[in-house]
Amino acid sequence: MIRFPNAKVNLGLHVIARREDGFHNLETVFYPIELKEALEIIPMHDDKAINQGKGYQLFQTGIPVQGNEEENLVVKAWKLIASVKKIPSIEIHLLKKIPFGAGLGGGSSDAAAMLQLLNETFALGYSDRELASYAARLGADCPFFIRNRPALATGVGDLLESVDLDLSHLTLVLVKPDIGVSTAEAYAMINPRQPELSLREIISLPISDWKEQLKNDFEVPVFKKHPEIAQIKKELYEMGALYASMSGSGSAVYGLFETPPDLKEHFNDHFVWVS
Repeated sequence: MIRFPNAKVNLGLHVIARREDGFHNLETVFYPIELKEALEIIPMHDDKAINQGKGYQLFQTGIPVQGNEEENLVVKAWKLIASVKKIPSIEIHLLKKIPFGAGLGGGSSDAAAMLQLLNETFALGYSDRELASYAARLGADCPFFIRNRPALATGVGDLLESVDLDLSHLTLVLVKPDIGVSTAEAYAMINPRQPELSLREIISLPISDWKEQLKNDFEVPVFKKHPEIAQIKKELYEMGALYASMSGSGSAVYGLFETPPDLKEHFNDHFVWVS
């Protein structure tokens, strides 16, 4: 069985307060986009499972994944379910297409897709609510990808409320430079603040008003450390974007356009995706 985990962008991001547990309360709007990866699981034959010994075999292609495979979120998702349900050994085939360190949620989306694949393949009977509860144990934004619809996220990003928002009439241009910004690094540079307006109020405004009202709190410190990311946002506006922003804690920047822009002489050294 196969799924195609998709990325997301953040429409605004307010870091409101540091919590006693060391995390931060925030407010953001998650919006799914069509940049996708591929994740397939295949039950192993008994002899392969015996030879493998650990219950899974991971095959990863596309963008290289650094580090120990046991830290991969698809493997963590498998381990989480395998700890409470008896499931057959599987092959995991992951094709990575969503850049890392970009604020696009690729790893979280993969984890959510793995939970759904296991649930469907082995008829585990979990509801979306139960899957979201498991997803929250893997990452703050993982639960979003279970329902995968525009949502206002609060708490640490795990408390979700649906929002009525459709940007499909616009062209989205996503630009990712060869820079990664770790979430821990980004939060270390942030000063929490209480916003004057909630994001639910702001996103109800005309998109032409978002430039002045819809802010990502990570931009100030990240742009200071990586001015080339700030330059991408500036260039998107110069090309006619109605709204442009860094996604999450970076480093990807996206612009929303009424008509598809001409990209021939722009961002040639960067990852670019257009929808």
